[in-house]
Amino acid sequence: MSGQFHLGVALDGYGWHPQAWQATLASDPDAPSVLDGRYWAGLAATAERGLLDFLTIDDSLMPQIGRSSRIHPDRLTGRADAVLVAARIAPATRHIGLIPVATVTHTEPFHVSKSIATLDFVSHGRAGWQPRVSATAHEAALFGRRDVSGIPLFEEAVEYVEVVRRLWDSWEDDAIIRDVSTGRYVDVDKLHYIDFTGKFFSVKGPSITPRPPQGQPVVAALAHVGPAYEFAAAGADVVFITPTDDASVRSILGEVRAAGGAHLKVLADVVVSFHGQDDFRSDALVFAGSATELVDMILGWQRLGLDGARLRPAVNGTDLPVIVDEVVPLLQRARRFRTAYRPGETLRARLGLPVAPNRYAAVHR
Repeated sequence: MSGQFHLGVALDGYGWHPQAWQATLASDPDAPSVLDGRYWAGLAATAERGLLDFLTIDDSLMPQIGRSSRIHPDRLTGRADAVLVAARIAPATRHIGLIPVATVTHTEPFHVSKSIATLDFVSHGRAGWQPRVSATAHEAALFGRRDVSGIPLFEEAVEYVEVVRRLWDSWEDDAIIRDVSTGRYVDVDKLHYIDFTGKFFSVKGPSITPRPPQGQPVVAALAHVGPAYEFAAAGADVVFITPTDDASVRSILGEVRAAGGAHLKVLADVVVSFHGQDDFRSDALVFAGSATELVDMILGWQRLGLDGARLRPAVNGTDLPVIVDEVVPLLQRARRFRTAYRPGETLRARLGLPVAPNRYAAVHR
């Protein structure tokens, strides 16, 4: 595969290294808290300076990175809600896509649908959503929810995403009239009950939020194994995979296609550590080479069929600037990356995703 390379960055706390907070505060004792909106706006400004396609904001039902039942006293503890952080970032940026994580297990699709729709409005068509399942009993116990043992969580998640997508379509694009002369604010014939009844959810609708500017905000999924590839194929537009070498790229692409995901944009997920903080385990490859070596690797993976990469900085304060100031220029010199944003471009358009028709407008006209 050739052509433009899609590049995003994944943000969580001070970075993906468990001790990123120590490295950050050692170099800058006055570094802002990860609960400070200015901190996230600063990271987003750096990422946007690099002309990145999007940034993702991680989240989970645990107060620390990872899903251990134990809270470790030496690790960053406490996180803000990713969707609200994205809403804080939106007015501080103009172009970069914003994809927060929102957990589907233990939550309701109605609430997520309106949160992401609202984010799409406040960002003028730059919103996405990364659904995540929560599989452990201790996560459920943190806030007194159901025991999930024995529940097919990815099957439930597929249905959850379908409900969210239907709710996004429950208003037609031109349902809002705002005609003072006739006194009509809304065309009620262009609001639709979704009347969804499935194995896990029964939702009448419509949403309380009008259809988002993109129609369907971008849905992205992180996938490591077969059930997750099937979930991505059924409900997502983009899938983040975790290869370690050329052979695993070929193998995973085959698994994604076999799961029905030939339509997906496939991006490699790679942790990057340009300053030696690579002494930790991760669900993704921890790359500790140079920017040149990284670009050689990911462009080689593009030739094998990947559409791009999402890079996770080990330490945001030191690794994100290298992505922006070294990785991006190398991709530009290879003629694989943009040199400017297109004004007013939505995230769907930037990723080359098709325009999303409204399923109910087609049915009811």
